[in-house]
Amino acid sequence: MILSGLRVIDCGTYIAGPAAAAILSDFGAEVIKIERPPHGDPYRYLPRVPGMPVSDQNYCWILDDRNKKSIALDLSDAEAHQVLLKLVATADIFITNYQPQSLRKFRLTYEDLAPANDRLIHASITGYGEHGEDAEKPGYDATAYWARSGLMFGMHNGDAEPVQSPAGFGDHPTSVTLFASIMMALYQRLITGRGTRVYTSLMANGIWSHGCAIQAALCGATFLPKWTRKNAINPLVNHYLARDGHRMFFCLLEPVRDWVHLCQALGFEDLRDDPRFSSTQARQANSAELVKRIDEVIATRDMAEWAVIFKKYDLVWGPVPSANEVATDPQAQIFFSEIAPGLKTIQNPLNIEGMEKAEPSMPPGIGEHTREVLTSLGLDDTAIEQMIQRGAAKCA
Repeated sequence: MILSGLRVIDCGTYIAGPAAAAILSDFGAEVIKIERPPHGDPYRYLPRVPGMPVSDQNYCWILDDRNKKSIALDLSDAEAHQVLLKLVATADIFITNYQPQSLRKFRLTYEDLAPANDRLIHASITGYGEHGEDAEKPGYDATAYWARSGLMFGMHNGDAEPVQSPAGFGDHPTSVTLFASIMMALYQRLITGRGTRVYTSLMANGIWSHGCAIQAALCGATFLPKWTRKNAINPLVNHYLARDGHRMFFCLLEPVRDWVHLCQALGFEDLRDDPRFSSTQARQANSAELVKRIDEVIATRDMAEWAVIFKKYDLVWGPVPSANEVATDPQAQIFFSEIAPGLKTIQNPLNIEGMEKAEPSMPPGIGEHTREVLTSLGLDDTAIEQMIQRGAAKCA
């Protein structure tokens, strides 16, 4: 594995930081997760939050904490913190998404840890960035990535309210950003021999994701009022419902070519040169009528039938499936791996030609590896037991 031999300390909670550590583990790095005793990372309990899918499997934990070892340490305890410093001395990467004030409280800043290991890469994620009046404000991806970036404001039709984002919607892309930052720092370390600090934020990633619109605003652009599906600004970039109830989305961005092909696919030869629809401006002006015509025709066939027709006429479109449908989509299977008999998990989206990813293993229990790791750092059984007795550590 390309990252075999790297030791990573995952000192984060919930998703964004730990997901970056999971990506590193997928490529062979050893990841040791630090959890606070007695209950561990609160992410373990996210599936219990009202509104989350109900399952007898801890699906959140499986996704982002596979492959890891878990040690449970109370970092406010002086001896536990010394244990952490011993672990840092053996590590290559330290990942955290603690708030800045928590990093200072538990002495986990780069300045706190670098004296123990000058080759350490310290990687952190905040909600709103390193500077500014909100630098220490707590934020989940729903608030910092989705809402504050303007994405939530933009993601609804003119006849609807803004929608909430799915769990982890901003955390997972942010984790890829942190992974990329870590890899750049490792390259720098290869050249200089020294570690460094890298960081990103949920808000920065939300703004990057929303970049086309925000760059337009920075350029003084005028934004159009919200429209509805039935009165779309561009009926060629819109969604429609097939006879079997499956929804599809057209993304036809070459109007001259695509209009001809769409007319051929839908049997609209009479509309091809109709002045009401034969140009982009005309289609916008007569959108409601055109959407109604497309609706009527799309509703005459099932999705599978349309898929054959759209392929014939080289139209860019996609189904709009539910999560359950994605889980069984034949194309999606190439992005899954078996983590236990009869149970699959999602691969990270990064690939290197000729390089296999590690076979995923089930995530750890709270403190499942505490004794193993502490013993490897030179603590004897008596010292470990004393820490456990006073609640500074926990073993599964």
